[in-house]
Amino acid sequence: QVRLVESGGGLVQAGGSLRLSCAASGRTFSSYALAWFRQAPGKEREFVAGISWSADITYYADSVKDRFTIARDNVKNTVFLQMNSLKPEDTAVYYCSASAHSQGYNQYEYPYWGQGTQVTVSS
Repeated sequence: QVRLVESGGGLVQAGGSLRLSCAASGRTFSSYALAWFRQAPGKEREFVAGISWSADITYYADSVKDRFTIARDNVKNTVFLQMNSLKPEDTAVYYCSASAHSQGYNQYEYPYWGQGTQVTVSS
């Protein structure tokens, strides 16, 4: 079992930056693949970025590639999402997720979820 708690969301102007954090409980954090998803009002939840358990593989949605960076600290049981050059279309609730058995782009591959943190980008 993994419990995930996101933080770091807020209001930022277009072009600005935010860093999201997701703190995890559980002794086997380092064995989980982790991912960030987001959901804008009236839209389906979509994949943003993922990272393997060993952090040697990272992958991104095309819409955030070269602007967002995912990283993890297996000592502090935390995963991060550094978001730069933010755009109004990045506005959404951002969710951290974890999976012990797979890593991919589909939300249904991830059984563990945080409560979400709101990111709002003003134009």
